[in-house]
Amino acid sequence: MAKPDMVKAYLMNPTFTIKLPRSLVNKLQVKARKLGLSFEEYVLELTLRDFDPTDGVREYIEIAKELLEQSMEELEKGDVRQAAEKSWGAAALSIKAYAEWKDGERLRGHGDLWDYSKKLMEELGEWVSDAWAQAIAMHICLYEGWCSKEHVQQALKRISRFIEEISKRVQGVN
Repeated sequence: MAKPDMVKAYLMNPTFTIKLPRSLVNKLQVKARKLGLSFEEYVLELTLRDFDPTDGVREYIEIAKELLEQSMEELEKGDVRQAAEKSWGAAALSIKAYAEWKDGERLRGHGDLWDYSKKLMEELGEWVSDAWAQAIAMHICLYEGWCSKEHVQQALKRISRFIEEISKRVQGVN
């Protein structure tokens, strides 16, 4: 049983770091790439797969919001690539939340996200296409490094709206 002071610390700061051996992290990263997921998405998928779907929806949205905040922090520190990648992850997790909430569907890879983005465009409006395109551009930025701070700032405006709209729709999840 956990000591009361340890539980209290956890409740005050529910985000924490887990240390894993480098060899395991490498294997997880390779598996994530094969599945077309970021490392964070893959670890989240592994963590949530046995949870109730409504818990998954809530977690996807909460983590999307956290990634959006982290993206802004990375941008402030001047790490454009990490800011871009976190903004992409936030958008991807938002789509996953919506798909799970609306259709009970678990999206697995990039192809699923692309397919489902069409449904979001139909349901939320054409502006979703622009937000999704910006998220994709941010994902490319991680690998290519072509984007600037200004590119990420503009993308974040669209991705923030995207996450906010999805969050409003799924907020009734109990």
